[in-house]
Amino acid sequence: MLVLIMAGGAGTRFWPKSRERHPKQLLPIVGEGTMLQNTVRRLQPLVPAENIFVISNSVQYPGIVEQLPMLPAENIIVEPRPKNTAACIGLGAVMLQKREPDGVMIVLPADHLISDDEVFRETLLNAGKIAAEKDVLITIGIQPSYPATGYGYIQFSDERISAGQATAYRVKTFAEKPNLETAKRFLDSGDFLWNSGIFVWRIPVIMGQIEEHMPHLYDGLREIAPALGKPEQSQIIDRVYQQIRSISIDYGVMEKARNVLVLRGQFHWNDLGSWDEVYKLLPKDQDYNATGEQPHVLLESSGCLIDVPGKIVAAVGLRDLMIVETEDALLLCPRSRAQDVKDLVELIKRRKLHHLL
Repeated sequence: MLVLIMAGGAGTRFWPKSRERHPKQLLPIVGEGTMLQNTVRRLQPLVPAENIFVISNSVQYPGIVEQLPMLPAENIIVEPRPKNTAACIGLGAVMLQKREPDGVMIVLPADHLISDDEVFRETLLNAGKIAAEKDVLITIGIQPSYPATGYGYIQFSDERISAGQATAYRVKTFAEKPNLETAKRFLDSGDFLWNSGIFVWRIPVIMGQIEEHMPHLYDGLREIAPALGKPEQSQIIDRVYQQIRSISIDYGVMEKARNVLVLRGQFHWNDLGSWDEVYKLLPKDQDYNATGEQPHVLLESSGCLIDVPGKIVAAVGLRDLMIVETEDALLLCPRSRAQDVKDLVELIKRRKLHHLL
């Protein structure tokens, strides 16, 4: 089994702590260790370090190398520019195929919070068993615990496909992030799972599906393959990346393919999409404020996230507010608008405040 960790995201919803050189996945958002480090450590009992690859960009490359000294340097793959997950996974598949032409490939993001590590590894192992025997694309689905509107959903059928003790279900449809009423219907139906964005397949299978559904990308990957390990590798990858479309693997392949299965993951999973998700995970005081170790002084204030290291916050009458400070910036935002922090970062870009990015 080979692993491709996607670690090139900007993490703009976690500004001001998340910056271009050190985005969310390179930060210790919750608990000890960065999210990327915890992702690698979670996988290592299942997959040796030499079979774990990380794909990112040149800006984040130094931080990744520093944080993951256990990985061979050649296992850090650099994309010349962001082109969404289809190109990211395609480039990773071509590089992993050179190592193991018929290998089982696990693809997952670097910035998910997962507990129940043993159950997580068992789930990947079971998916790997099915992928090794069947020409299928497997995605890991999470049992919904509430009608989430921030996650995509997967609807599965009663058709089962098994290998040994592992069982997956044929996927009927993928659904984008729903509104609340639709999410409630999904939950009540019992045949929808959250889409975790974790995939397992044999490398020739995903390459065949890219060829069928994204021939333009496939042609670019065929151009890259013979240049791997040669002096012209970077130049050719850069040229191909200038030409290919920016599209997600979900739109480009998964929603079109006929051989998609979903395997239910019983582990706790959170993609930590915003500061509000962090608030929900942190311990709270009697007024539902998440303040960490700092002895902040809060009067008639409730439901707040306060991450202001090195000083005391004194506040009166605050409700459901996020306060996050770094050395050069202070974020004030209602928790209900946590997703809009990404729009704030776009405004910072337009005002050319590059030192804040």
